[in-house]
Amino acid sequence: MMSMRELSMKERLFHAITFEVTALALIIPISALVTGQGTGDLAMIGIGLSLFAVAWNYLYNVLFDRVFGTNRLARTVSLRLLHTTGFEGGLVFISIPVIAWVLDVSMWDALILEAGFLTFFFIYTTLFNWGYDRIQPYQRWIERMAK
Repeated sequence: MMSMRELSMKERLFHAITFEVTALALIIPISALVTGQGTGDLAMIGIGLSLFAVAWNYLYNVLFDRVFGTNRLARTVSLRLLHTTGFEGGLVFISIPVIAWVLDVSMWDALILEAGFLTFFFIYTTLFNWGYDRIQPYQRWIERMAK
C-alpha cells in the first residue's frame, strides 16, 4: 500500500461515514447513561449532527490536506492534535444551539454536555484517524474486491 497518496472522493466519503457510524454506536448509549436523557432524543441529535459532520469532515479534510500535504502517515502527534482541534471547533458552533433546542435545556447545560462530547471526540478523532491511516480499510477493501 502506498503511504503517500491523496484520498479519492470515494475514500473520503467512506472515511467520513465510517467515522460517524462508529462514533454514534459508541456515543449514544454512553450519553444516555451519563445524562439520563432518552436514547431517541440523543439519537436524533446524533444523527442530525452527524449528517452535518460528514459534510464538514469532507470539506475540512480536503482543505487540511491542501495546507499540510497528503502524506498522512508522516503526520506528527502535534499536527494530528491541530487537525482534531480545528475539526471539533467547527462543530461546536452548530452543536450547542441544536443540543439546547432538542433537549430543551439551557445553553449552559448544552455547553456542559458538549464539553463531554468534545472530550470523547477529541480522543476518538485522533485515535480513529491514526488507526485509519495505519490500517487503510478502504484500500484493503478495494484490493480484496480486485482479487
